[in-house]
Amino acid sequence: MGKLQSKISFHTTKYRAEGSMGQTGPAGASWQHSPAHTDAVTSVAALKPDLCVSGGRDKSVAVSSWRSGAALRCFTGHEREVTKVTSALDSSRVFSASRDRTVMMWELHGPAGPSQHFPGHDLVVTGLAVSPDASQLCTGSRDNTVCKWDTETGECLGRAAISRNLVTHLCWVPGEPYVIQTSEDKTTRVWDSRELQVAHTFPAKQHIQTCCDVSQDGRYCLSSSSGSAGHGAEATLWDLRQTRGRVCEYKGHFQTTTSCVFLPRGPTLAPSIATSSSDSTVKVWDQGTAACLATLCLEGSGPLASLAACDSSTLLCASSNSGIHVLRVRGGAEPALEEVAAF
Repeated sequence: MGKLQSKISFHTTKYRAEGSMGQTGPAGASWQHSPAHTDAVTSVAALKPDLCVSGGRDKSVAVSSWRSGAALRCFTGHEREVTKVTSALDSSRVFSASRDRTVMMWELHGPAGPSQHFPGHDLVVTGLAVSPDASQLCTGSRDNTVCKWDTETGECLGRAAISRNLVTHLCWVPGEPYVIQTSEDKTTRVWDSRELQVAHTFPAKQHIQTCCDVSQDGRYCLSSSSGSAGHGAEATLWDLRQTRGRVCEYKGHFQTTTSCVFLPRGPTLAPSIATSSSDSTVKVWDQGTAACLATLCLEGSGPLASLAACDSSTLLCASSNSGIHVLRVRGGAEPALEEVAAF
């Protein structure tokens, strides 16, 4: 049973992008449930309509109900911190990457141990993307390599290395054989998974690219930048279909933007994206105008590590100090962002 806690939400106008027009909701209350992890949460991903999967510094992989905060499964097997988690939509399989240099597959309704191992990287695994049908997996590492795997057999189907390509994130383009990858070399690449070759590289940014996401229609991708003291820390929208160039930037975070996601289309909110940052804030932006619609500061949470969009009005945010936060996005004339629970 959770307990009700008071939470203060405010709009950080100091870091608001020019043209920003929204603000967060008024101070309210949020439910504090039992935590899914005993240490920092490093990654969170939507699993099914009411479920999510998360990984943490405690080396565990947790499956939880974000509506109730209930812990449904806890998988253990990694020897070091879990760095990334993911799952194919409508699949009962979840995947986790770790500092122990391995990737593991877990069955939602299976045993507590992993159902498949994917060893082969020489350094920490920092990128993880599964094909829409969950038959193939792409992984990336600080060892400069991207690998492709058969999820049924665990066989490595391909391995590609690029000098100085320290992978930070991977995501699969819906309905396509392409995978987006961000890197510490400040670039965002598009890989053709069929031959595991780079199909396109976007112009390098000024800072390390920390994360990426793809729109559901496959037309656009996002990347986010490192930064400090208000320099860098932007998110960038790229065109995947037409010009294959930069569309716009979303500027307003004071420190590294750690995660960026497209929000599913909703009835009351214009096409939007969300970002999280090491400055403990989450921002929602108008995708087309780059105006900041709402900002929420999660006091005491420490650096924020990861975002997951569950539906058009619900975001999950993984934090260093205070678990996973459930955030509600409200559209309308005055868009707002508020915390409703944490676990």
